[in-house]
Amino acid sequence: MRDIETHGPVRPTEQALSALRPLPASAVRLARDGLLGGWQARNATATLPHCVEQLGAHGNLSNLSRVSGDAYAGMWFADSDVHKTLEAAFWEAGRSGDASAFAGEVAALLEKAQDPDGYLNSYYQDPEHRGKQWAELHYSHEMYTAGHLIQAAVAAVRSAPGDAAAEQVMSIARRFADLLVQRFGASDEVDGHPEVETALAELYRVTGHRPYLDLAARFIENRGRGVLGEGRFGAAYFQDHEPVRSAPEVAGHVVRQLYLLAGAVDVAVETGDRELLAAAERLCDSALDSRTYLTGGQGSRHRDEAFGDPYELPPDRAYAETCAAIGSFQLVWRLLLATGDVKYADEMERLLYNGIATGIAVDGTAFFYSNPLQLRTGHDGSHEDAPSQRLTWYSCACCPPNLARLMASLHTYVATGGPDGLQLHLYGGGTVSAGGHTVDVRTSYPWDEQITVTVAGPATGAWTLALRVPGWCTNVRLSINGSPAPARGQIVDGYLRLHRMWQPGDRIELLLAMPPRLVIAHPRVDASRGTAALVRGPVVYCLESADLPESGPLAGVPLEDLELDPGASLTIAYHSAGLSPVTVQAPMIARISEGGPLYRTRAAKRRAGPSGLVTTIPYFLWANRAAGPMRVWIPLAAREA
Repeated sequence: MRDIETHGPVRPTEQALSALRPLPASAVRLARDGLLGGWQARNATATLPHCVEQLGAHGNLSNLSRVSGDAYAGMWFADSDVHKTLEAAFWEAGRSGDASAFAGEVAALLEKAQDPDGYLNSYYQDPEHRGKQWAELHYSHEMYTAGHLIQAAVAAVRSAPGDAAAEQVMSIARRFADLLVQRFGASDEVDGHPEVETALAELYRVTGHRPYLDLAARFIENRGRGVLGEGRFGAAYFQDHEPVRSAPEVAGHVVRQLYLLAGAVDVAVETGDRELLAAAERLCDSALDSRTYLTGGQGSRHRDEAFGDPYELPPDRAYAETCAAIGSFQLVWRLLLATGDVKYADEMERLLYNGIATGIAVDGTAFFYSNPLQLRTGHDGSHEDAPSQRLTWYSCACCPPNLARLMASLHTYVATGGPDGLQLHLYGGGTVSAGGHTVDVRTSYPWDEQITVTVAGPATGAWTLALRVPGWCTNVRLSINGSPAPARGQIVDGYLRLHRMWQPGDRIELLLAMPPRLVIAHPRVDASRGTAALVRGPVVYCLESADLPESGPLAGVPLEDLELDPGASLTIAYHSAGLSPVTVQAPMIARISEGGPLYRTRAAKRRAGPSGLVTTIPYFLWANRAAGPMRVWIPLAAREA
């Protein structure tokens, strides 16, 4: 095995096609009093312990404890939730230095459950299903589950090199990976759910064992040949409808598509395959251009958890699975590393503060699986497929442990760098070090507009500090050591690039103006035509019933009867307590609801209703109070001629 330095989930090798280099995991420390660092602390104290508890309560662990004699419980891929939680536990141990008893216990459990040939999947090791091993790949998720085991092993040795439990998990994962190489190294078969591809590529990066990368590449090339059949939803559901290299646009099951593309990027940069990398960029961009919600969420169809047609983005029917947002985050991070293109960092930010953050409650122990952008008055939220509030767990519990592993490793996505400089992509309070350069970051972003970066490391000659200027920001101000400095002239490809002989104590103050703004959708997004959304900085806001006025002219007006006054100004309110530090006050007009038939002749003039200010909150914070309706896209009041 190669020499291991603590690193995060993605670490291209030195020879890889990579414009940017991720930092060691120990190079970034997020402050607990910031939003990102606060999320990590909540994950450690609430989300991760909750996941461990639920795995025990729902039978995932007893499935692996084969001496228990208990009947198999849960989904046929329930082991993957154990593996994701194990991965989260190792990332957290590496971040905080606190050893995880759970990791050691599960490592022992996995070793005991593994077959002599390396096979490990408790569902297909169950006597009732053992004869079906590798026989129903369109359905079985066997390689998908193996992929999550491998990723847990990568986290283990990168977070705790030399630790006994870490080495034990890596040994287990390699035995399974070696079985995959032996079984599928010359096969045209693929798993119905992509995921193992990126895991195998990362295992190669850790071990230097080329057959793992070769198998990942083979699985990528095997896609699109229709070997999995049509199934219920067509070959696109399995990502087996079109080869990755020639597919013109994303299609089918969103999470499968995103995981496949993440693996394609990993293979492309490690093998120098620029054609494959360009294909992954093309497909990712096709999603961002016409199949992505304002929140960064993807997937408009519940039936097959799929991308819809271009511009098919109904807010009330948004599937926008939390795992899809995490998959998109993983993909654009890889594309940012490969290309250095700022648009992928911008997308990471949008996903993080909206599509991902909404998946978890403020207490860290309840979750959304799907994330609609509208919930109607009278919605029946009694079923877990479309609940009115977050649930503590799901029958298919892929999202909670996925959130846990992302949050535990969140600090590894903040910055990149090397001896010639440091690039900050996500803004959170803390310290960042690269190539002998160390900076201290202080900010209340995204609530506050100002980011203060202080050079803390020794004088090491001239180097470049690159600060991302988000695409939404049109007013940038900069000062260095208290003196105003030109900003726009130093912005290159979306980054404010400051090159100089930095000295310890040098202070950079960056202000990214965040006036609230009204955003409208492309006119082809029929479901949002005639509406607008409220956005401030990177954060999407929403109207929730809990904030409707209890007195004044709008008291008692149903949420669905409120319209934005497009001619009035939006204002910001700051709060020292409560659900959100910042809310946006929006002037609204009540639509006069006259009852009557469902359809009627259009009136020549509309009747003016009462008007007043209504509070909106960040979308990711909705459904943390009483259950009730919500909407992101708010109708615009018609202007009188």
